[in-house]
Amino acid sequence: NGRFVDPWQEFRLPSLSDAWQILFNEKDESNIPSKQVVLDSILPIVTPDHNLLASPPVDKITTTWIGHSTLLTQFEDLSILTDPIFSDRCSPSQLFGPKRYRSAPCKINELPPIDAVCISHNHYDHLDYNSVVELNRRFHDQLAWFIPKGLKKWFQECHCNNIIELDWWEECNHPFHKKFKFIFVPSRHWSKRSLFDTCGSLWGGWIVTGSNHNFYFVGDTGYSDIFQLIGHSYGPFDLAAIPIGCYLPRILMKNQHVNTEEAVQIHHDIKSKNSLGIHWGTFQLSYEHYLDPLHELKRLTAQESMSGSDFFVLHHGESKIIS
Repeated sequence: NGRFVDPWQEFRLPSLSDAWQILFNEKDESNIPSKQVVLDSILPIVTPDHNLLASPPVDKITTTWIGHSTLLTQFEDLSILTDPIFSDRCSPSQLFGPKRYRSAPCKINELPPIDAVCISHNHYDHLDYNSVVELNRRFHDQLAWFIPKGLKKWFQECHCNNIIELDWWEECNHPFHKKFKFIFVPSRHWSKRSLFDTCGSLWGGWIVTGSNHNFYFVGDTGYSDIFQLIGHSYGPFDLAAIPIGCYLPRILMKNQHVNTEEAVQIHHDIKSKNSLGIHWGTFQLSYEHYLDPLHELKRLTAQESMSGSDFFVLHHGESKIIS
């Protein structure tokens, strides 16, 4: 029927009965402050270090959190942008739908030259039409788009060139920077962008390897033992971007979004040397308190006597250099 099927037998998409149970039995505990001055003190937005981004150290990894799952990661003269969303809303329209409570720390026209964009799947908080069009307008032929199988037509309609569409476990070198290999790996999730395209395109994570460094963008996922296989096959990783938020209510989220404890388990499974927590603190998409992912990560890493750089978070716009 042209649909992609999740291979995990216990996986199922949310049902109407789930929605009914959530409506009557679950409470939204997100409690996001309405006053920007309060948010500014708790989750500050940092102006990116544009000098650093324009000339990052070649022999290290520089990663900058734009917000949610949007990351700028740079190493060995390659600049990669993941799941770029710079719009105010993650929705089919900028007139309605989930709105940022933390703004993007920069605009697309303030970015350094971008060599690659990696897309994990087509949900609106990960694939944003306006951002794709603006990135394509600015960088056009110098930019390569690495996308899941089933999305090529969508990107062609955005007039993008250099589109590399991969299935799980497929790999391809960057068309202009040949030493870099991009590998599309499984995640436990799904795809949907309209009423009639459920699972019509694939979903997953991206591994990028250079001469001396590697980076793993996990994408959206529920927990699975597939991460042990990925760690065995491609790890250890110098840097991994792992989702830590958007996990309540569990009846809805368990199969598609890890909680923070499962995120730490992924960190171990994939043998990550340094992990960055993403997919939190930007859009209100779930019921956990908006700071719980941060507090839980601190608690769990302290419980395991992990160092502050083993699994960390950044402010919006903040960069970290990893040796």
